[in-house]
Amino acid sequence: MTLAPQTEHHTLHDVRLHDGTVLPALALACTTLGAADGEPVLLLHGSQGSAASWLTPAWAGRMFGPGQPLDAARHHLILPDALGSGQSAKPSDGLGPAFPAYTYGDMVAVLHRLLTEALGIRHLRAVIGFSMGGMHTWLLAGHYPGWMDIAVPMAASPVPMGGRNWLLRRMLCESIRRDPAWQGGRYTTQPPALAWASTFFALASNGGEQALRAQAPDVAAADALLTRRLAAPFTGDANDHLWQWEAARDYDPTPGLDRIRARVLAITSADDERNPPELGVLERELQRVRHGAQHIVPGSPSTGGHGTLAQAALWKAAVADVLKTAPPLD
Repeated sequence: MTLAPQTEHHTLHDVRLHDGTVLPALALACTTLGAADGEPVLLLHGSQGSAASWLTPAWAGRMFGPGQPLDAARHHLILPDALGSGQSAKPSDGLGPAFPAYTYGDMVAVLHRLLTEALGIRHLRAVIGFSMGGMHTWLLAGHYPGWMDIAVPMAASPVPMGGRNWLLRRMLCESIRRDPAWQGGRYTTQPPALAWASTFFALASNGGEQALRAQAPDVAAADALLTRRLAAPFTGDANDHLWQWEAARDYDPTPGLDRIRARVLAITSADDERNPPELGVLERELQRVRHGAQHIVPGSPSTGGHGTLAQAALWKAAVADVLKTAPPLD
């Protein structure tokens, strides 16, 4: 048993995308840890993240340790880098703007092939995903209904991409594309719009109303906060960001909700800017899921809006309960 994270690189062959494009070879990275013969649990990161997103004190420190809900001594934890992210294939690896414009549907199909073909995983105890990973969790549960016992989509709505979430993504992407330094995606240095548009997007769709008000109670404090955010080092690649933000354009899990067999625990936060609970869509669509429940984390000055669920301490008890009580699928 290896409790320390181990990253392996895999290649899928003849990968067909939604538009008919066929990739002869597609490189994907996947990190695993824990007991190789333990209950397999798939963890899916958010946009611009990677497997490392899960290996933080606020997450791994609360979930993977002895006696914790995903105790690595009893679970086989699988943390892939999504197509377009981390060490998996992405535009910045060399193709730049010639990299195929993939969608969430493509990402989920690639993910399923990675686990079943490369890793030999035929059934999962649970799939847990945050934000983009939460949306992928909804899709996986509907597309492959017998593949998992439990699905935990976090900070993700089970309705088509739209509203403020999509509008702000489009604004982010248009800001980058309209920067002359982007040069049609053939830049040699990162276009300045990447950093400031990403900062704008983060402030508009993350952080929490109460938390931001506490950090910026007046103009001087708000200006100082913005100055710090804009001055902070920014890492990332413009094409990588564009491709991944726009990949959500086909997201629509609604056709598969009635097919879901897994026990679903949808976790959201009351202050989630991208998936505001007051829309009522989560409660409405969960009625179509035969074994579905929701857990809402109350907003407070210590929560972070869309990013709230990165703090596992706020919801780990609910996940521990479903892991203990959900029966295995036949």
